[in-house]
Formats: sequence, structure tokens, C-alpha cells
Amino acid sequence: MTDDYLTETVTHAEAGKGIRKDASFDLVEIPEPFGPVTFTIDQDKLRTFAFAVDDYSSWYFKDSPFGGPIGHPILMANDLLFLFYENYDGNTAEGLQSHERLTFHSPARVGETITVSGAYTEKFENRGHGYVVLDAEARGEDGRVIIKHHGTEIMRTRAGEVGGASKPSEVTRRVSAHIDESLPVATMAKAGLPAGTGVPGITRRFHQDQLNSFSWLARGYRNVHTDIDSARKSKVGRTFVQALQQTELIAEAMVQFFGASWFTSGELDLRYTHPAFTGDELTVSAAVVSDDGETQELEVWIDTDTGIRTALGWARARIDPSTERPHQLL
Repeated sequence: MTDDYLTETVTHAEAGKGIRKDASFDLVEIPEPFGPVTFTIDQDKLRTFAFAVDDYSSWYFKDSPFGGPIGHPILMANDLLFLFYENYDGNTAEGLQSHERLTFHSPARVGETITVSGAYTEKFENRGHGYVVLDAEARGEDGRVIIKHHGTEIMRTRAGEVGGASKPSEVTRRVSAHIDESLPVATMAKAGLPAGTGVPGITRRFHQDQLNSFSWLARGYRNVHTDIDSARKSKVGRTFVQALQQTELIAEAMVQFFGASWFTSGELDLRYTHPAFTGDELTVSAAVVSDDGETQELEVWIDTDTGIRTALGWARARIDPSTERPHQLL
């Protein structure tokens, strides 16, 4: 973080709730609550998200094991992450997400009104960068928890200056990213799968229109994901894929592997190690780590077609004996 960032004055933006602060580390208050914010899971939100991530699976547009269509597992992830826009001018944000923990408790039903709320709960400095921790959750109109978010972000930094070199804490557990090629690939969760068993992944490229949609350009936010000038100021030559947009690829693969139980018991613990750029071919890989007969844990990671690892971590959920899985409609 450069010294001029620490001496910048607050900028004002008139939007909805009125004056918002400049999104810089030194202005963050602990604790600093955000919300509540309410919105409805309607067809426009579903279609916009499906376009952004290229996931038109049947459970979101036709029917699901929960009775009627539901929202994608991380449909509301940006509503949680961008809660800080309630207090801060989103067009001054220059962050880089480093760590994400998501827990899934219940599916969101189409037509349901959702309430999201959260707070900055911690801020600290490490290796010259300022980190902020945001805890947030989304609840259904009946009060049930749908998804919880615990995310760490390097706030007001240059993406080109980080590149995965700065970590907020010591990592005591590491992803081996090893698939035992001698074992058959497992297409669904099943108790007793040997460690190292490979799980089908997903390969996809995101183009600029999808980044614009996912990162809320239509709401007026220009940043390293939606604006090439902002990306160049961060010392990178291209816009890059939001960390949560990458996370959706992992969540999609986990829905295929775990089925309906992913929406009620899924957990993701991810670290983002390098930016993924617009047009990069991103491949999700996964391998079984262990299970206790009821819950299975996987290692998950994302590599680009140029051999750069952009995200890695763990996924776990209850083993669901049902064989029903969503299928792509488009």
C-alpha cells in the first residue's frame, strides 16, 4: 500500500443512502455494520447470473429436489460481498480478495424476498498491505439462513503488486492438488472413496460481457473487473475475473458431485493466489481427501490454460444417496 493512499481524503458519492466514504483501509471502522438490504429472487436476477457464469442448469429454471426452481448456490455471494458499498463508494474500491469461506444452509426459492446483512469485523496489516474481514449472511423471508460469508480482502492495493505473494496468516494445511490416476473418477459422492480419487471438473472461459454482468457494471461500478483503465492503474494489462466468479465454477462442480445436499450442508474454504484474466481458460479440478461415512471432503483448485493456479482450497458436504443431478438446458 503506497503512502498516498493513506493520506487521501474522503470522496463523496450521492447514491441511495447519501454520502459514502472513499474505500480505503484507513477509513474502515471495526465493527462496522452494513444493511439490512432486501431484494427478490426474480427471473431477471436468475438470468443475469446464469449469463455471467454460463450455468443454465435445470434446477434454476425448471424444477429441483426442493420443489420448484431455486437460485444458484452463490447467486447472492456478491450481494454479501458488496454490502460494504452501503457505506463506501464502490467506484473507489481497489481490493483483491485473498480468502473466502462460504457455508450453505438452505436453497433460495425463486420469488422469495431475501435479506442480507453483515459487518466488517476485523482489520489488520501484513507485509505492507491492509486486510479487512467481512462477515455476512443472507436469510429467507421466513428467517432461515441461506448462506454465510466470511471473506478477507486486501483493501486498496494494486493487483499487479501482489500476485499471491502476500498472505494474511500462516497456512497450516496445504492442498496437495494430487489426483491418483490409477483410481476411477467418481461422478458423485459416495462413502468409502479412496483418497486421491478424481472428481469431474469444469473448464470455462469468461468474456468481458460476463465480467461486466457479474461485477455490476449495469449498476454503475467501474473497477478492475469491468473497466480496462482501472485494470491498467492496478498494473495489469487486462481486466480480471472476480474471485467469486471463479468460485461459482467450483460450486457448480460441487452441485454435480454432491447433489441437493450441497445447498443444505456445503462448505467452501478457498484462497485466491493469482488473478485470472478475461479470456483465460479456467479449469476446476478436485480430488477426494476423506470421509466419515456421512460427510465427504475434497481438495479443489483452479488452473489457467497457461499453468497458473488462481484458487485452491477445500469443499465438503453430506453424502447424498440420491442420484438426481441438474442438467444444462442450454
